Amino acid sequence: MTDLREALDQLLEAVPPKRLAESVQRLIADYRSGRPADEPLLRNMVDVTAYAAYRMPATHAAVAAVLAQITISPKSVLDVGGGSGAATWAALAAFPALDTVTILDQVPEALKLGQRMLPRATWQEWHLGEPTDTADLVLVSYVLGELTEDAQHDLVDAAGAAARQAVVIVEPGTPLGYRRILDARQRLLEQGWTVAAPCPHQQQCGMTGKDWCHFSVRVNRSALHRKVKDAALGYEDEKFAYVAVTRQPTEQQGRVVRHPAFRKGLVTLQVCNPDTTVGPTLVSKREGPTYKAARDAEWGDRWPPHSEEH
Repeated sequence: MTDLREALDQLLEAVPPKRLAESVQRLIADYRSGRPADEPLLRNMVDVTAYAAYRMPATHAAVAAVLAQITISPKSVLDVGGGSGAATWAALAAFPALDTVTILDQVPEALKLGQRMLPRATWQEWHLGEPTDTADLVLVSYVLGELTEDAQHDLVDAAGAAARQAVVIVEPGTPLGYRRILDARQRLLEQGWTVAAPCPHQQQCGMTGKDWCHFSVRVNRSALHRKVKDAALGYEDEKFAYVAVTRQPTEQQGRVVRHPAFRKGLVTLQVCNPDTTVGPTLVSKREGPTYKAARDAEWGDRWPPHSEEH
């Protein structure tokens, strides 16, 4: 992340702060509206730079958190709709042995900006419906929400067809983002993929009522990042929903789906279980090593841990 932050800060120093801040605020409003875009939201190089300033650190952190949940050894990655390459930076950190890195996007300015930061990658203008090369790992991060429902289906199908080892799809951690992930998950299952994370099963999601499956990662803000977002805090919490599928069979191990709750001598974990149920797991101090593991558990972790982990 340090390398990405340094690369971003170098780019941002060349853009007038006022113009950059104005573009950031417009983009924030557009993305929070939740509507599919009928035209690219990034209209010029200032927009692209503004988007990189306020979204790349959070996108990078979310994708990095997801990639840590899967066990693969890719040699190539295809970042579809990757913009200026935040997800690719995360993949390079997670899988140092990558030797082929390709980013596809429909916005030429985003590709140009990304190439300035990461010249070793292949940056290619691409539009949905056009053919793609195959790759071991295919990433689709924060893209589906910008598309119509039919286009979402087409993109998920294309990602599944292009991947050899794994597909990772990440969306905002909102109820709408979660529903898009559920739809993508089902389409990938129908293609013969196996869900590796976050679900501990291949059945319908056990979340019911108003609840939805999402996770959180803390992102440290640089001074310049705080400035363009007009933010006081030195960090932000990025909420995200995701699905990661592979060709490998997966271990049936639960997942902590909320922040653990602590009382004296008792930890309560909200766990999604292999039998599809989602509910509280209580771990008392009497349970020794398991209690210690529960105190160390975080939102998004597998549960229970392997014996060698506690």
